[in-house]
Amino acid sequence: MRVWGRVNGQWVEVSTGAAGLNQMVYVTWLAQVLKLNLGESPFWATWGIPQYQTIMSQIAPNYYMILTQQNFSNLFASLQISKVPNTFNPTYTINVLTKNGAHITAEIAT
Repeated sequence: MRVWGRVNGQWVEVSTGAAGLNQMVYVTWLAQVLKLNLGESPFWATWGIPQYQTIMSQIAPNYYMILTQQNFSNLFASLQISKVPNTFNPTYTINVLTKNGAHITAEIAT
C-alpha cells in the first residue's frame, strides 16, 4: 500500500513499512483528508472539510472533523482530533496511537 504526501514542497512516497505495517500510510491519508475540500475527491465525495463555507460562516468545521475521526478510528488503536483554541484558521491537533504502539502528534491547519 502506498500514498503520496508533501514534505517541504516535495512529493514523497509513503508506503508499507518493512514489518508490513501501514500505519504511516494511514496517518498521511488522514492528513490529506483534513486538507481536502468537501466534495473534492472523485472517490470519496463525502470526505473533506467545507473550508470555503467555514470561512464565510465563521463557524469551525467540528462536525466534519467528527465524521473524519469516525472514518479513521478503526485504523488506529486510538485517534483523537481536537481543535486548537484561538487560531485564525481552523487548526486541529491529531493524536494517534498506532496499533503497534507508536504515538504520533501533528497539528493540521484546514
